[in-house]
Amino acid sequence: MSAERTPRRPASLALRVTVFIGIATTLIFLVFGWIVERSIEHHFAEQDADELRVVVAAIRHALLEGPSERDEASLQKRLAGAVSGHHGVFFSVADASGKQVYASPGPDLSEISKLAPVSHVDANALFVWQDQQKTYRGAVVRIEFDGHVVPYTVIVAAAMDFHLHYLMSFQRTLWLATLLASFAAILAAWLAVYQGHSPLRGLSSKIRGISSDRLHLRLASNQVPIELAELVESFNAMLQRIEDGFRRLSNFSADIAHELRTPVTNLTTQTQVVLSKARSIEEYREILYSNLEEYERMAKMIGDMLFLAQTDNLLLKPERSSVDLVAEVQALFDYFEAWAEERGVSLRLDGSAPALQGDRLMLRRALSNLLSNAIRHTTPGQSVTISLASENNLVRIRVENPGSDIPPEHLSRLFDRFYRVDPSRQRKGDGAGLGLSIVKSIIDAHEGRIVAMCVNGRAVFEIALPQVEDSTD
Repeated sequence: MSAERTPRRPASLALRVTVFIGIATTLIFLVFGWIVERSIEHHFAEQDADELRVVVAAIRHALLEGPSERDEASLQKRLAGAVSGHHGVFFSVADASGKQVYASPGPDLSEISKLAPVSHVDANALFVWQDQQKTYRGAVVRIEFDGHVVPYTVIVAAAMDFHLHYLMSFQRTLWLATLLASFAAILAAWLAVYQGHSPLRGLSSKIRGISSDRLHLRLASNQVPIELAELVESFNAMLQRIEDGFRRLSNFSADIAHELRTPVTNLTTQTQVVLSKARSIEEYREILYSNLEEYERMAKMIGDMLFLAQTDNLLLKPERSSVDLVAEVQALFDYFEAWAEERGVSLRLDGSAPALQGDRLMLRRALSNLLSNAIRHTTPGQSVTISLASENNLVRIRVENPGSDIPPEHLSRLFDRFYRVDPSRQRKGDGAGLGLSIVKSIIDAHEGRIVAMCVNGRAVFEIALPQVEDSTD
């Protein structure tokens, strides 16, 4: 069995940017060097062409002075003097029959004698060849007189070794300069990237200084380059969420410890009392019934916390089916009727709503928690009202009960776990304080929303649930 290969770490940003800039800079220098080299070569070709044109003009002038074939010696003398002052230039002249009239000392020009003659010397049409390890550039030119057929063909050539030596030296210097410039550009790019990353290193140093007891710290987005401002703001937002979650977790842990301490203390005290002396069977039975109530309270608390943990981790998905809200509310009224009558509270249903697609048991649990909470906080002789309505593809459920006004600063926190409007931690059998948190988790799981309000001395919990079409139709 082969060992798993460790994934390769991606190349660093500094290396990526440096390599990219290095390649781009080197290519630019290479192209620039190639353009300069071609430009100089073309310049030398033009220079040679200009000199050859001057030579052709001098030869033409010499031929025009006396084109008589009988005076061949005089013609050769004129042709020999036609190129005086021109070094490294060679030529030969042939008449219409191909007979060579004159040839200057130098390389063998027969190499290009088979080329098609041209009427003038053009730098782009020059022929390059080598003879005896020397390089020449030349052309075959026609010389016409009075518009008649060409009586003479002139082959002109210029030595270009000096140009080649210069080009080779320039080429070495150019490519060496290009290599050094590329290296300098890569080094400068690396230094620029390293310096450009200094704000990131500063941020990393500040982030490393943030610990669980310093979650209140924030990074200043106005003290970093604009490119990092969004990153800093995102990090601050994440840190705020972590701080809120850490605070809620700390409070939740403290509240769990407190809520569990009370029944455990009761159980311990009662057990110690019952063991302090011998008791009758009836006394033991009463103690066991009392202990059973505490066990049931702890079991309900543990069940609620497990339910909230499942919803927090998105492990609890609603099993959607058609839910008749009117029938569910009536069933809850029947269930709570005896308790409500005992407290002198009446229950009332207003309005109606179409069937809703949702998890019937979860929605019944949410409504049950809201209704029991409303009954608990309603003074005798008053009534609890549940109103149903439907608008804009939303089903609205309002649970209202008269009671003492809830301060506005507490309304948004009523759904926090173990949160109490009354700072005292005594519940007197009212439960663990997880009911409203469970309601919100259920509504969130159904993609709805719930808000708490206080209107004219009445506590109002309003639920808005989307009307999802039945996918089985």
